Amino acid sequence: MRALLNGPQGLRLGETAEPTPRPNQALIAVKAVSLNFGEVAYRSPRPDFVSGWDAAGIVLRAAADGSGPAEGARVVTFGWSGAWAQRRAVDTGELAIVPDDVDLGVAAALPVAGVTALQAVRRLGSILGRRVLVTGASGGVGRYAVRLAALAGAHVIASVGDPAKAARLGADEIVPGPEALDRPVYGVLDTVGGAQLAEAFYRLEPDGVVQAVGRAARQTTTIDFEEAGTRSARGRIENFNITAPLGDDLAYLLDLVRTGRLTPEIGWRGPWERAEEAAAALLDRRVKGKAVLDLA
Repeated sequence: MRALLNGPQGLRLGETAEPTPRPNQALIAVKAVSLNFGEVAYRSPRPDFVSGWDAAGIVLRAAADGSGPAEGARVVTFGWSGAWAQRRAVDTGELAIVPDDVDLGVAAALPVAGVTALQAVRRLGSILGRRVLVTGASGGVGRYAVRLAALAGAHVIASVGDPAKAARLGADEIVPGPEALDRPVYGVLDTVGGAQLAEAFYRLEPDGVVQAVGRAARQTTTIDFEEAGTRSARGRIENFNITAPLGDDLAYLLDLVRTGRLTPEIGWRGPWERAEEAAAALLDRRVKGKAVLDLA
């Protein structure tokens, strides 16, 4: 089967072995995949390795153990590899049925970015009426986090480096960075890392919390606790990691999409033959939201 593989010039289409599903796995004909910053920036150097976390498609063969959807079902799937191929084997706990009126490319934009934002918002605890800062708010996770925090009742402040990328975010406030905040915040969903993470920590309310979700800046974070003390920052930083299985969370997000309460932002979409172009745009931060590849 065809798959996206690593080559001398970046991602290339090549041939790879067919997946062999375990009894608890369904075999999926992949129709669309979405790219995530982490899997592109830190992908395996092995030329034969099939990367990819997010994919949507059609069930070709239901799981042998009887779990999961039947053959022909439209599904969105998650796994730590194997999405960038014509077919993938997926644990039935890591997929959800896509409603008929939701495009498979839109569904493919949900798994890692959408569930990361959902779980990170939950880990802030109750944010009803509280101020929440989302850094890197124009990125894939950031856009979901803004909307989901708003749905949870927060006053959402979106931090974006480029004001032009703030369109349609739906935040209550827009700032160019944590240093521009006019007063402390209870919660922070940080997707940037580095200096922004430190600046956000210094601006927490007493007992506030930062969810350190990503490191798009690719910088080391240095916290000056003496500086924090002078600002009376007594909050905490938690290192966020997504918790699998994702199936139930994917079903919840799909219902939000179906009912119009959540709209995945797709800033780049094209055929998978243009995967390297999409990957470069993502790494250069030229994509508002998600990048989606359609398979022929």
